[in-house]
Amino acid sequence: MARPDDEEGTAVAAAHPPTKGYLLVPGDAPAGKVNAEPQNGPKAGFLALNGVPPDSPAAALGALGRPQSPLAPEEETQVRLLPKGPGEETPCAEDPRMSRTALSPRRFVVLLIFSLYSLVNAFQWIQYSIISNVFEGFYGVSSLHVDWLSMVYMLAYVPLIFPATWLLDTRGLRLTALLGSGLNCLGAWVKCGSVQQHLFWVTMLGQCLCSVAQVFILGLPSRIASVWFGPKEVSTACATAVLGNQLGTAVGFLLPPVLVPNTQNNTDLLACNISTMFYGTSAVATLLFILAIIAFKEKPQYPPSQAQAAIQDSSPEEYSYEKSIRNLFKNIPFVLLLITYGIMTGAFYSVSTLLNQMILTYYKGEEVNAGRIGLTLVVAGMVGSILCGLWLDYTKTYKQTTLIVYILSFVGMVIFTFTLDLGYIIIVFITGGVLGFFMTGYLPLGFEFAVEITYPESEGTSSGLLNAAAQIFGILFTLAQGMLTSNYSPKAGNIFLCVWMFVGIVLTALIKSDLRRHNINIGITNGDIKAVPVDSPADQEAKTIIMSKQAESAI
Repeated sequence: MARPDDEEGTAVAAAHPPTKGYLLVPGDAPAGKVNAEPQNGPKAGFLALNGVPPDSPAAALGALGRPQSPLAPEEETQVRLLPKGPGEETPCAEDPRMSRTALSPRRFVVLLIFSLYSLVNAFQWIQYSIISNVFEGFYGVSSLHVDWLSMVYMLAYVPLIFPATWLLDTRGLRLTALLGSGLNCLGAWVKCGSVQQHLFWVTMLGQCLCSVAQVFILGLPSRIASVWFGPKEVSTACATAVLGNQLGTAVGFLLPPVLVPNTQNNTDLLACNISTMFYGTSAVATLLFILAIIAFKEKPQYPPSQAQAAIQDSSPEEYSYEKSIRNLFKNIPFVLLLITYGIMTGAFYSVSTLLNQMILTYYKGEEVNAGRIGLTLVVAGMVGSILCGLWLDYTKTYKQTTLIVYILSFVGMVIFTFTLDLGYIIIVFITGGVLGFFMTGYLPLGFEFAVEITYPESEGTSSGLLNAAAQIFGILFTLAQGMLTSNYSPKAGNIFLCVWMFVGIVLTALIKSDLRRHNINIGITNGDIKAVPVDSPADQEAKTIIMSKQAESAI
């Protein structure tokens, strides 16, 4: 769909994306004319030049024998041509139907600012739960009240996801990002006025504002990655954007037990410590909101990939938000992914919310170590996220990687469940780290897999629906696991999650892998052709074809 441009400028050449099932074939037609031929069969998407099959020796010799113009290497294309300097055109710049693509240095600033204010939002989500017993005593409320300070994040997301994704698709990335950062800042300041024992409702109000901010944050990683980053780095960029949120959860596990120790016998000191945490959070959130206003842009001057160019150059009249939603729910692989992502992420939310209660059941007085175990869980997951992102950028094996990580997350959950009560807290550190590495590492995999199988639908809409499913499952799992933990034991609650994660494995195995975005980037429009690892023989063949096309256009 078309997106409103920003002050950086407009693309120099309009792209005309290939009609579904057809590719532009430069043959013997005069300059400026091209033919469209249907692409069928196993070689669909590879072009025959002047009637000579691209994989024949004649094609290779003919390409070598023609006058060669210097290759103007395209930045960050899926076929991995030679690196190019900034500002140069793509190898197919001679074809007016191909958009110029380039990478903007600003992309790193945008990614950094988003990751940081996402970090602060995630910190505010978990800052109550990890010291739930402290806040129960300070405000004189039940554990369920404190659990709702976390669950309100999940509850707010479900009804607000549709207006939030509509706003993202119709008003753009910058406005959505500023709303997320601004509401996050406002909620943090409201909490600063709640540091009195009778003002629990004020801290709940501030948390509600932060939960609304989350709606404008969680769906942005895949959109930022697609709009600002090239094909060879898009999955890593998405993983980095998700990493900011994970790091915020890690800091939320680590800092509150240190900043607000359990000093309920001294209410004034406890109030002072809580106030210090709230004001520090507000100051950081305010700084990041100002930086977002200054540096966050709608999109780069030139699209970073041909897949993104095809979306940006389509007519705004062709896009309908309602139709996009219908298309997503008609997409069976996406619906399966919606359920499996919800199960996995909902289980992670539930474990994170109830971690303090689980640890203190078996290890009395270990609030600080409970926070450290949570930190271990999330930091290990951050490492897993980055490694998964790098792996996807190199191999494009989305389904295989997603399924393997899902299975390993299930194994980690089983091990965590049956070793939690052994009495050795060091074992909990180790099993928590293993669980976090795979369970948290799964989050960016789901985002990127969804973008691939739903292209050209909006990345924000697909990510938003995934997060909505995660919030629904998160609320249900947290309530169910909390009841099982209170009435029986933490082991019963964890076994409940293990059963659901096994269901998720079965459903993930049923997902059909149709990597539409990847196929567009390498010039394949037939959905039956499977994506293969980069630098594989098929990618080498595609590389030869593009080089031959440029040689022919130079004649």
